[in-house]
Amino acid sequence: MNPRLSAFIKISMFVMVLSLTACSGTAEPPASPEISTPANEEATAPETDNEQAPEVTRPQNENFDLMTGEGNQSLPATLHQGKGFSLYVFEKFAFDADKGRLFLSGNPEYEVTIEALPANYDLTQLKTEGNKELKEHGEVSEFSGELVEHPLGSAELYLQASSSEGINDYIVWKSETGDAFLFRLHNPKGEEASDFAGPVLVSISTVQSDS
Repeated sequence: MNPRLSAFIKISMFVMVLSLTACSGTAEPPASPEISTPANEEATAPETDNEQAPEVTRPQNENFDLMTGEGNQSLPATLHQGKGFSLYVFEKFAFDADKGRLFLSGNPEYEVTIEALPANYDLTQLKTEGNKELKEHGEVSEFSGELVEHPLGSAELYLQASSSEGINDYIVWKSETGDAFLFRLHNPKGEEASDFAGPVLVSISTVQSDS
């Protein structure tokens, strides 16, 4: 495995999200914790003459237990709405719904853009475009498929370019409901890299389509 990817994964694995009780009634084995997204909860809202509230919504606020360098911490996250999707965002992050951009509030250079893909997306074309984009940031490596101990679990396409300036990822990922998204992640080399890498991966693993 690419040494820099290994370092990136080690940084992100400081983070551990415990499965919500709604997802499973069985405790996670302490030696091999898994990260899961919060389960949908049914909610009923009043109907109007012109519109009807969706049958299923997600809680507005969720707490995620994360393993950090300071130990296990329960961090709150708030549901944010993007264009056709929603996701949970932690306190140190900001989300630009118009641009589908999630970034560190204190340093916007640490960012990931989120794009909902159409049902008929062309993975081969996306791979070509991804390689072209990432070549500007260094040698491109591919880690598509199952991602061991990674919040996303697996990725149809996972391209990464690393250099002395940091790490850039180009990821095509499907949610549990089968909706596909494209993530472009920029993690510059610096003191805030670890603060960004772990939580941001957990956030994008909660992305769900509105439909």
